[in-house]
Amino acid sequence: MKVVTSAQMRELDNRMIKEFGVPGEVLMERAGTGVADIVHCLARVSGYAKPFVHLFAGRGNNGGDAFVAARCLKEQDVDVDVWLAGAAEELGGDALKHLNKMKSAGISLKELPTIEDWENIPASYRGTDIVVDGILGTGITGPARGPAARAIQYINALSERSLVVSIDVPSGLNSDTGKAEGGAVRADVTVTMGLPKTGLLEPCAIDFVGTLEVVDLGIPDELIACIGTNKELITPEDLRKVMKRRPRDSHKGVFGHLLIIGGAAGYSGAVALAAKAAVRSGVGLVTVLVPESIAPIVAGIVPEAMVHGVVETKEGSLSSICLRKWGKNIKDFSTVLVGPGMTIHEQTRFLVDMILKESSQPLVLDADALNVYTKQAKLFCNTSCPVIITPHPGELAKLMGCSVADVQSDRFGMALCAASVTGATVVLKGAGTIIAQKGLPLNVNMTGNPGMATGGMGDVLAGLISGLVAQGLIPFDAARVAVYLHGRAGDNVAWQSSQSGITAVDIIEELPGVFRELTAR
Repeated sequence: MKVVTSAQMRELDNRMIKEFGVPGEVLMERAGTGVADIVHCLARVSGYAKPFVHLFAGRGNNGGDAFVAARCLKEQDVDVDVWLAGAAEELGGDALKHLNKMKSAGISLKELPTIEDWENIPASYRGTDIVVDGILGTGITGPARGPAARAIQYINALSERSLVVSIDVPSGLNSDTGKAEGGAVRADVTVTMGLPKTGLLEPCAIDFVGTLEVVDLGIPDELIACIGTNKELITPEDLRKVMKRRPRDSHKGVFGHLLIIGGAAGYSGAVALAAKAAVRSGVGLVTVLVPESIAPIVAGIVPEAMVHGVVETKEGSLSSICLRKWGKNIKDFSTVLVGPGMTIHEQTRFLVDMILKESSQPLVLDADALNVYTKQAKLFCNTSCPVIITPHPGELAKLMGCSVADVQSDRFGMALCAASVTGATVVLKGAGTIIAQKGLPLNVNMTGNPGMATGGMGDVLAGLISGLVAQGLIPFDAARVAVYLHGRAGDNVAWQSSQSGITAVDIIEELPGVFRELTAR
């Protein structure tokens, strides 16, 4: 989905009103209804049978969206409370119209127009399940001031025990730069309107934005087509277009055969997790090639896979001659994943070199299959097969011959550079995973949460990407689908329980459910 500046979004709103006859009041109704739907869904997933939602409104259009959301939630039998960082007499236009509709629905408004009003709120008034932030929108310049600043502080205090949903942009955050010049709301979910704003995808905004959802305002395609962009947000709407219906007469041979090569003595978990995730991807068959000493362990963890133990070094790593001794041709497989748990043994480089030279099918390189190539990013340009690399910042820094700080200070630029130099599809992992491929817009994923910063998550993602490629998705699309579902599964697990204690296996077990977001079956 295309990304826009706040000025471009205002222009789109104006053109919808003037050229397509959609009143601003109707746009606000669509926005607030979308917020209510997402809040209701969040409450359901989080297990709140009778949630209490506390909405905070400002004096602008975000406040109007909050009024609509409050009315819609009440219609869904949700208990709501609405506070205004200002006085009702300061409201006008569409926001005032929707305030009156909200009051007509039996919802009262608490007005807090001064800094003192916010400072005198009793600390005991903090028993909210979900907080909705509608204080400030995309029009903010400079730091938040006055009652709005105090409202932001209050919302952040509530966030210690409540989930926070921000309307359009976390209050206090610049929607174009992603920077907070003063206080800003730290949201768990940001529900932005129409199209995602450029600043919301910036790495500096990640800690404020949380998971990013987009509400469809009904913007005509011809208006969106006029917008040029080199960056896009990964959304379910885009991904549904690449997910094909599985024919009723299918058999396992239809959905590809994935070969996973990895593992070493003491490192059986990584390759097993990759295989388990691949199995959950919907791929028809999974074969796993591991050192002979750990084959029984991996086979016990992933009974659905065909696990083969092959010749290993005295240290327990895969031998460089393991493929020749195995006797099967990697060209017989739909896709090959190399790297999880291999370790950086001297023979690992020889083995990966051989695979790069011989493979004619798509090749996914992860973990130690990348770590053996220090400052040798250009080497991947010489392959005759499509290549996907899935580095975290440390692995990309090693490959590109720079520091981790260099990568993290310019994640977008480094991902694009790596895609250009390697000729590969690059999946730069981290908060706001980036997918880059030469000649295509940069894609950014905004699902996922800090609870996923644990061992094995990268192995799960590599297995999921590889399984999707084996089923026939082109590498770029497979990467987009995989990172979105991987993060969405993590969000669901966190909302159902907590971020603390999430494991890679939790993500794998959640995958079948999150596929339903993209497919009806």
